[in-house]
Amino acid sequence: MSNPVREVVTLQLGHYSNFVGTHWWNLQDASLSYDPETPPGDIESDVVFREGQTQGGHVTHTPRLIAMDLKGSLRTLRQEGSLYDTEEETPAVTWDGSLMRHEESPPVKNTFLKDLDKLERGEILTEADFYSNTQPQCSAAAVSVDTVNSQLARRQRGYRLEGSVKVWSDFLRIHLHPRTISVIHQYNHDGEAHRLEAFGQGEALLQGSVLEDLEDRLHFFVEECDYLQGFQVFCDLADGFAGLGSKVTEMLQDSYGGRGILTFGLAPVSHPDSTPMKDLYHQLNCTLGTVHLASNSSFFCPLTLRGGLGRRPSSPTMFPHLTYDPSLWYHSSSVLALALDAFTSPYRLRNNSVPMWQVADALAVSGRKVVAAYGAVPFPMMHGSSLPDALSACEDGLPWKPLSACSEPADGRCYGQWAMLKGFEGQKLISSLAPGVKPPTPLHSLHSGEDVLASYISSFYPTCPLTLQLVSTPSKLTPPFPQIFSQAVGAQGFLQSQPPLTGSPAPLVSSVPVMTSLQSGPALGPWLSELHRGASALDIRRVAPSFLSQGPELADYKEALEQLCLLSRCYRDDSGGVVRSSSEEDDD
Repeated sequence: MSNPVREVVTLQLGHYSNFVGTHWWNLQDASLSYDPETPPGDIESDVVFREGQTQGGHVTHTPRLIAMDLKGSLRTLRQEGSLYDTEEETPAVTWDGSLMRHEESPPVKNTFLKDLDKLERGEILTEADFYSNTQPQCSAAAVSVDTVNSQLARRQRGYRLEGSVKVWSDFLRIHLHPRTISVIHQYNHDGEAHRLEAFGQGEALLQGSVLEDLEDRLHFFVEECDYLQGFQVFCDLADGFAGLGSKVTEMLQDSYGGRGILTFGLAPVSHPDSTPMKDLYHQLNCTLGTVHLASNSSFFCPLTLRGGLGRRPSSPTMFPHLTYDPSLWYHSSSVLALALDAFTSPYRLRNNSVPMWQVADALAVSGRKVVAAYGAVPFPMMHGSSLPDALSACEDGLPWKPLSACSEPADGRCYGQWAMLKGFEGQKLISSLAPGVKPPTPLHSLHSGEDVLASYISSFYPTCPLTLQLVSTPSKLTPPFPQIFSQAVGAQGFLQSQPPLTGSPAPLVSSVPVMTSLQSGPALGPWLSELHRGASALDIRRVAPSFLSQGPELADYKEALEQLCLLSRCYRDDSGGVVRSSSEEDDD
């Protein structure tokens, strides 16, 4: 008898979280297969997808998702979607006076969305469509998912969306359920007026109609679950959604006690039209958000490619085999989505899955609910080599980079770690040396991929409790995932022994291996202390009096800072002092 599917409900709170979430859902959609002849992959898609049916009787698979954003953030996307054709009747006009009509041109769809519309209408793109504006030919039959993927892949080199992506729906390739999108009309996405900029504004939102709407959507998705294991929350950390997310996670904790609540606080590298005052708000939102989201969640993990959450961060995180533009949300969110695909895999596996609460218990040791993330995107493995070969090439240092603006501990001390290697499909996990040949390294003498990876990580973290998993299936990249990989990366995401000749285009990367680590350790002590120092040094009533105008009260603000100070002390080592990160030691 097969194990029951343990469902997860996803919440995306804020515009950047929806950027990351859109890439994440596109990755999940790329792994879906409707062909009964195709063997199932490692990931059980029904954990996060729900099955439905259109009015015409067609079976649908839509995300079990609630996405909250502001007025004006959808552009060409209808809030209720188009999958079920749920159109409300237009009320009759009863006004007898004169009427003045104002017409506004609708937003123009980019090339990718136009092609997606053609394919979903059953129109097959011809070669001429890829290079001209001629009309495509129509097929009488409906277009299959495989056809959509193959047709879009043929044009991938032509999709350069960096200049046309304004909002997350500009690169959304899947249908959403009518109950998924919740638009907050009290605040605007664009413009200077009525912006959701402060933590207290977000906290104050979750009442009245907004609260009722969220509860209604939650009940819809939760009540159809048979074995709900919990919620994964992607929440903006630098704006007012940090306050809203704090109240949402508090509600989840009160209403669904015992379920896992894994919260990822997301922050972009930079914000458009930023000012010194806005930067100050961003810092304060991150500070308060960290305190409250950690308190209300099973664990809280900040995710950002920014060099720090303060007003003067260091350089963004860079990866040796990526050419992404840190200033583009479309790019930075794609990198974080690849990491999230690995972070969220343990409780989505078809076999040997680990429930959310167990993942949280392994990391949130002794009440230390804040965890730091690290990732190797892509994992640097040569095509045709073995895992011992790849790890031996990284013997001087771990291949992953910070994804939480938190440096790794210089001495390797850690309270708990969860490592994941995803996407080694087709590669060897152990060495295949001929009998009698001396192994070049101890890793080459081990007899399983798990032993190889555990031995390698333990050489850097000798006393750290370690949980690790290896998942063969890679993250599959389909249009419109940005081509942000260097020429050294081949089509399957592995490094090429001979990169393309100078002047020739880089291969289109269709999948990618990723290695990630979630850690709870003393390195988080200075990270949390720095957040505390940055906020405590401010006389908030003098430099930013408007920040507290809609809450929290000054006493509550000071209490949150005290909680942050106490939280940072939880990450001190046994000797009584906060372990210093390698970056702080370098500054001395």
